[in-house]
Amino acid sequence: MNLGMGEIALLIVLALVLFGAKRLPDVGRAAGDAIREFKSALNGMENGKTPTREAAEASGNVEDSDTKRV
Repeated sequence: MNLGMGEIALLIVLALVLFGAKRLPDVGRAAGDAIREFKSALNGMENGKTPTREAAEASGNVEDSDTKRV
């Protein structure tokens, strides 16, 4: 799928019309954050960790099954 300069210009104009010049940076930033979070979640799944488990391990709130007290 090749996008030429005409198609890219059309997409930029369409984005400006839909979101406005003031909101466009916020929309782009939110899209970038969402893509970054999605990629990190995929990488975590490949490593056998879920994002919530990873966050819990970082904060030290994870209990191993062999260290639990009954």
